[in-house]
Amino acid sequence: MSPTWHNHTGNQVCHPHKIVRPGSLAELVELVQRAEAEGQTIRMTGTGHSWSDIALTEGYLLDPRSLSGVSGVEGEPLSEEARESKLVRVLGGTPIHVLNDRLWEMGLGLPNMGGYDAQTLTGVVSTSTHGSGLAYGPFPDLVRSLDVVVSGGEVLRLEPAEGPTLANPGPLGGDGGAPIQLVQDDTLFHAAICGLGTLGLVHSMLIEVRERFWLNEVRTLSTWEEVRETLTPEGVLAGPDHYELFVNPYPERGGKHRVLVTRRSECPEPAAGTPQDKLERHFLTELESSLPLTGALVRFLARHFPHLMTKRFDSVLKDMEDTGFADRSYKVFNIGEANHLPAYSMELGIAVDGRHVKAVDRLLEIAAVRAKEGVFHSSPFSLRFTGPSSAYASMMHGQPTMMIELIMVTESRGGFTLLEGYEHRLEDLGARPHWGHYNTLTPERVAQLYPAWDKWLAAESELNASGVFDSPFTRRVGI
Repeated sequence: MSPTWHNHTGNQVCHPHKIVRPGSLAELVELVQRAEAEGQTIRMTGTGHSWSDIALTEGYLLDPRSLSGVSGVEGEPLSEEARESKLVRVLGGTPIHVLNDRLWEMGLGLPNMGGYDAQTLTGVVSTSTHGSGLAYGPFPDLVRSLDVVVSGGEVLRLEPAEGPTLANPGPLGGDGGAPIQLVQDDTLFHAAICGLGTLGLVHSMLIEVRERFWLNEVRTLSTWEEVRETLTPEGVLAGPDHYELFVNPYPERGGKHRVLVTRRSECPEPAAGTPQDKLERHFLTELESSLPLTGALVRFLARHFPHLMTKRFDSVLKDMEDTGFADRSYKVFNIGEANHLPAYSMELGIAVDGRHVKAVDRLLEIAAVRAKEGVFHSSPFSLRFTGPSSAYASMMHGQPTMMIELIMVTESRGGFTLLEGYEHRLEDLGARPHWGHYNTLTPERVAQLYPAWDKWLAAESELNASGVFDSPFTRRVGI
């Protein structure tokens, strides 16, 4: 009897041939070769945080938790230029929270990250997960070198043409003695760093980080009508700050839509004696989100009385207002206990070129119409801003991007239908759905949305020549 695997919300389920927990590069090689010999497929999951079908498989499903660890690069054959950078090698199954703690011990830190830290590094890189701030690209753009097991069990170290590893470095050996072939090729590298789990099994990455730093987070209230014209690369999105919005889709009595503005700025280490309320997020907000009763209550309301939830959105945003707190960067990036509320989401990427403002205006119009039909959001939605990415399959490829995260409480009445409607109504604005969030992408739409998709498919044909990394997801999106 096949085992059962499901993601953390239970909206994605599969019955793989076998679930395996490899612990070395040699085991990954053996598993790929075994799957090919048996006519099976193989796929590596992360922590099950994705709400799309990207991790599903009928073949071997790999649990990456034993492929975790962070190290320096002292013994690696790197160029002098690379040695002047802040590089670390990270095993692909390393959770982001483990990476953060280890980096901090090393005096280092991620320059940016999303609001959650339990995913694996491979998971966030392979789906182009992101934080906020136009000065920063998504996770794939931290990668400088990638060790990946491809079709046939071959192990490649993929880098750009001017990669960090010295040309002709001599034999490269991974754990277990598996030989590694250095391939410095721009096309293969820019395809593989956002490989969607389909261009091979990632063993480790060389990523570029920075010195560790502290952030101060300030949350203030405004309205969409007041901030919409300021959302330009020359306006509030300029500079190194991490700026994002949390928007009530339903207007106040005056017709305006309340917005929580969050700005995270680099700051000095808090001095001894700093008041406790300046060292942590609002205590009551965190406590309310952490209570088991809160999750049960919001699910009940989303299922039976969704219109009542919308009445509290303005007060929720008001409660989140904060004059500021400072902490280690990664603790400020993490949005805290809110991550544990039962929810799923869709994320849509829109180019920051005027279309991003039109997209929000249209979303608010659609929300008003659907509310009259009895279909409601069960949460405000967020707007985050990300610099362009070099990864061919990244939602941010080639353009600064605003990511609209449409959050729905689990069991929301009509929730998936509402999200699908937004995805299709924003098609003409070039909306690129996040691969790891709920989406209804088709082969035709993927080809339209990604200008370098032909290059990505060519790399896939080479690295997945046997089809061993195929899956229900690849069939759905035309890979």
